[in-house]
Amino acid sequence: MAAGAIKLIIQIPCLNEQDHLPVALAALPRSVPGCDIVEWLVIDDGSTDATVEVARSLGVDHVVSFPRNRGLSAAFQAGLDACLKLGADVIVNTDADNQYDASAIPALVAPILSLEADIVIGDRDVRSVEEFSFTKRRLQVLGSWVVQKASRTDVPDTTSGFRAYSREAALGLTVVSPYTYTIESIIQAGRSGSAIAHIPVKTNPKVRESRLFGSTWGYIRRNAGTITRVFAAYEPIRFFGAIALMLLCASGVGFVPFLWDWVGHGDRTGHLQSIMVASVLFVGALQVAALAVVADMMRNQRVVSQRTLERIRLIESAVGIEASLHTASTESGRTHDERARSLAEALPELPTRVFSDRL
Repeated sequence: MAAGAIKLIIQIPCLNEQDHLPVALAALPRSVPGCDIVEWLVIDDGSTDATVEVARSLGVDHVVSFPRNRGLSAAFQAGLDACLKLGADVIVNTDADNQYDASAIPALVAPILSLEADIVIGDRDVRSVEEFSFTKRRLQVLGSWVVQKASRTDVPDTTSGFRAYSREAALGLTVVSPYTYTIESIIQAGRSGSAIAHIPVKTNPKVRESRLFGSTWGYIRRNAGTITRVFAAYEPIRFFGAIALMLLCASGVGFVPFLWDWVGHGDRTGHLQSIMVASVLFVGALQVAALAVVADMMRNQRVVSQRTLERIRLIESAVGIEASLHTASTESGRTHDERARSLAEALPELPTRVFSDRL
C-alpha cells in the first residue's frame, strides 16, 4: 500500500438512478477501519433524470458524467481512471440499486489493506439468491466454473460487481468489452498473476430488473461471447490450436475412404467428394494454425501495450492530470514544481529536472 494516509474511494456507476441512489448512498460508510479518507464517486452514464443532482445533494464527493450512455463497462473503466487520478489507494465498486450489503465494505477491503490480495470479490452465493430463477442460478454456477478455468482462479461468483481493487491492480486493469467488466477483469487479472480473494456477502431485496440483458438467452449469448473472446486473446495458441486440431482430425477422417481403398485394394479411383472436403479441411487447419501464431504475436504486443498504459496512468496520476468529465465539490491544485517533484518520486530512476522541463 502507499505510504501515508490511506484513501478509499467507493465508486458507483449510475444510469437513471435518482430513485434508488439515495438508498444506496445512505448505506455507504464514511469511515472504514484501516482507511484514513473515505470518499464517494458517482459515474453518471448519460442519465436523463436527476441522478447527478441527487448525488451532489447527498454529499457525493466526485461525479464523472458522460454526455450520453456508453455502457456499464465504459462507466466502470472511467470510474477507475478517476479514482486513480484522485489518489485512491483502494477502490470499491458497488451498484446504485443497493443490491449489495454495504456493511461488508470493511471486510471487502481488509485483505487489500493487509497485503493479502490485490482484488477482493463479494460472493453472493448465487445458489441461494432468491431473486434468481432456477435456470439463472444454474447458469451462474456454470458460467463461474468456465471463468475459473479460463482465469485460473477460484472465484465462485464471477459476475458480482461488488469488489475492491488495490491501486496496483487498478493501474493494470483495462476492460475493452462493451458489455460488462465483471468477467473480463477476472480473466485479465487471473492471467496476469494478481492475487484474487473472495468473501461472502449478503444481498438486499431487488428493487428493479437488470438492465444488462433482457432475457436469459441474451445473458447467455453475451457472457459466452465475452468469455470466448477474452480467452482467445489471452490463450491464442490453445484456443486456435484446438480449432486447428479439430479441423485436422476431420480432414483425416475425410481421407480414410480413399486411403482404405488405395492401401487395401490398390484402387485409387473414386471418393472424389470426400477427398475435396478433406483437402478443404486440411487447408483450413493450416490457416487456423497460422492464425494462432499471429494471434500469439498480437498477445505479446498487447502485454507491452498494457505495461505502457500502466506507466502512463502512473505518470498522469503523479503530475495531477484531472480525470475526464470529472467535477468535485472542492478543487485542489498543485504548482508546476509540486507536479515535477511528485512525478520524480513516482519514477525515481529519472531526474526531477527532466520532468520539470516537460511540464
